[in-house]
Amino acid sequence: MIITILIMLAAALLIYFSCELFVNAIEWVGKAFNISQNAVGTVLAAFGTALPESVVTLIAVAFGTNASQKDVGIGAALGGPLVLSTLAYAVVGISIIIFRNNRKLGSHLNIDGRKLGHDQLWFLFIFVFKVGLGFVAFAIKPYLGILFFIAYGFYFFTEMNGESKEIDEKLEPLKFASKSLNPKKSIILFQTLFSLTLIFVGSQLFVHNLNNFSTALGIPAHIVALFLSPVATELPEILNAIIWVRQGKENLALANISGSMMIQATVPSGLGIMFTSWIFDKSLAFSAIITFIAILFLYMTLRKHHLSVKRLSFVAMFYVAFVIGMIFII
Repeated sequence: MIITILIMLAAALLIYFSCELFVNAIEWVGKAFNISQNAVGTVLAAFGTALPESVVTLIAVAFGTNASQKDVGIGAALGGPLVLSTLAYAVVGISIIIFRNNRKLGSHLNIDGRKLGHDQLWFLFIFVFKVGLGFVAFAIKPYLGILFFIAYGFYFFTEMNGESKEIDEKLEPLKFASKSLNPKKSIILFQTLFSLTLIFVGSQLFVHNLNNFSTALGIPAHIVALFLSPVATELPEILNAIIWVRQGKENLALANISGSMMIQATVPSGLGIMFTSWIFDKSLAFSAIITFIAILFLYMTLRKHHLSVKRLSFVAMFYVAFVIGMIFII
């Protein structure tokens, strides 16, 4: 048990330092290949940080040999958006408060609210559709999983080719070429792939030992899927948020989270629909309701131009409500 906990701590540290390398490299990828700042967060960073949870879902639903393993995949597909829409967004607000004395803007937000609100609306439409499928059963249902991959393809295309409000943010030297003002693309890509590899290894190591830890304590598989695994697999997004906020780049932090949510709403869900019955029990339905309410709160706040650090931090309370509600459901 002690060894498992130590391995989990080591894995968490590995993920953090890997994220330091990753956020540094991915900003340089955007500059080197002339990709908009918003797309760097919503597509490039999101794709990299969403890799761990997507792999967890794929392995669970496609190669799981029993109902318990497939439950982990479905729980991950629902638990990921829950954690991102509550804890991850709240981490941005809380981090701004913590680092306010070291930031030029203090506790003020420097974001493209219009674009962030648009992303929340996109997510809500897709999320409602995928949740609705969790309460019905029909013959062609597995084939509808393809629609989610198409939806993400469309989102990817619009993000990479769309225009957004660019916020002037200082680009720190590339870690692997700290003395170069214009590092080679090969070095930038190497640092990106190297950091992604470390993030993947650290995440898988953390999740594997977390599952062993929960099994030793006798925690049921669906509880692990909804409570523990998503928090573990969303560590890269959460740690990226802390790092970017510390650097005064909350726009990138929020773009990373919103982009990861779009991946979570499509790719893992598409896999779950294709390889499982995709039928929700009370705990899954409750997690979906909390996620919907949290995103609706953010969207309405953004629409009225009332988003603040305090309101962003407040969304953590929706996760608290989820935990309390689950106590009664279980």
